[in-house]
Amino acid sequence: MKLRTFYKIYYEHRYKKANHILKFYILIIIPIKYFINLIYLPKIINLDDFVDRFGLNETTDLSKLFDFFNSDKGSQFENQYAHPSKRTPKKIKGHGYGDFYQKYFENLKSKNLNILEIGSFHGNASAALFFYFKNSKIFAADIYPDLFRYKSKRIESFYVNSADENSIQKNIIDKFSNNFDIIIEDAGHFFKDQIISLFMLFKKLNSGGFFIIEELDFPDTRRDMNLKNEKPTLREILLKFQNEKILLNSKYIKKNDRDNFLNNIDSIEIYKGNFNEIAILKKK
Repeated sequence: MKLRTFYKIYYEHRYKKANHILKFYILIIIPIKYFINLIYLPKIINLDDFVDRFGLNETTDLSKLFDFFNSDKGSQFENQYAHPSKRTPKKIKGHGYGDFYQKYFENLKSKNLNILEIGSFHGNASAALFFYFKNSKIFAADIYPDLFRYKSKRIESFYVNSADENSIQKNIIDKFSNNFDIIIEDAGHFFKDQIISLFMLFKKLNSGGFFIIEELDFPDTRRDMNLKNEKPTLREILLKFQNEKILLNSKYIKKNDRDNFLNNIDSIEIYKGNFNEIAILKKK
């Protein structure tokens, strides 16, 4: 974890709100806190050497893998968003998305797939997918790739800012000549980010592939995810199309991406997890 990443995640919001005296104090303590937390940061695990441990190579239950690797996609997890030095083994309730994933992935797990996860964070879900899809390549994208705690010949971790069209274009669309069989969008969940990620990357999805948006309802239910209360949200766009086959206009959807979506979308399903919604889209 880089010092800049530590500041951005844990202190930037405090610094912006602080008065001059408090800003000076924050600037002094950040390097101290940073080096203390480095001691507690989990070591990077080579999953290629991890395969035969704990019987994970025989695990076919994705929910159990999410739980094992402490992903919030599972039923419970340790709080991975606290300072590393303040983490405890106490479990909190997860999103409970495992059963939805299992429903769509069960018949794909033995295939040779390219799977893109946007918003990989520490890589806990990527590690779970690594063991579930034993023959697949995992592409893990995040705005802070230095947080990623796993490595493997089948995993590639890299930078992308899902709030920036140019970053998506440069770091995903232009970078990879191959398309993906599964794309999981689990990044910032902000209003604009959700829309541009889906409509820009839908053309990078192979025929028959799945595009998944986690916390679909964040811009509808959390003000911090949609500060200007813009409309329509991605949830509203998908529900309108699901029910009436009408694709609402948005300034964040380019005409060619809109046409591509209309010509290639096969189905849209929206489910409610323990707290929030998850959308699973299939391409023709």
